[in-house]
Amino acid sequence: MSTSIQIQAVLNGTINALKSVIPYKIQVSSPTITSDPYEQNEIGVLIGMVGDLKGRIIIDSTPETFSAIGGGMYGMTLEGAMLESFTGEFGNMIAGNLCTFAAEKELDLDITPPTVMVGHTKLYGFQHAFKLPVTIDNIGKLIILLTIDTNE
Repeated sequence: MSTSIQIQAVLNGTINALKSVIPYKIQVSSPTITSDPYEQNEIGVLIGMVGDLKGRIIIDSTPETFSAIGGGMYGMTLEGAMLESFTGEFGNMIAGNLCTFAAEKELDLDITPPTVMVGHTKLYGFQHAFKLPVTIDNIGKLIILLTIDTNE
């Protein structure tokens, strides 16, 4: 399977996972490719991918957006340590659903434990990444950054 087909499967799997996990209507904008360092300003989660494709999935947003997603899923407002824990678990849910979707497409992926990032973080060290903007109706926005490690 070519790398471009693998990347397409991961992007489609990510969109599928978002629609499965988030209990609200979402709109996903077209992905863009970037090689610039990515700056996260508030809170996000990073999950590594290994297997047929190697890279990272970063889900970036605001505490308010993650709290509202958690509220929709669990019926309670999340803040502080609970919000940070939920952010990591939310990343796990998205990445786990992505792995299931990928397996159906005969793509072998596994994930690393989530790393929650709070505050201003600059991410670099990737050749290129796909930036996927997501709008959640009446909740807020997420940025999904999919970095791909290549041997080229």
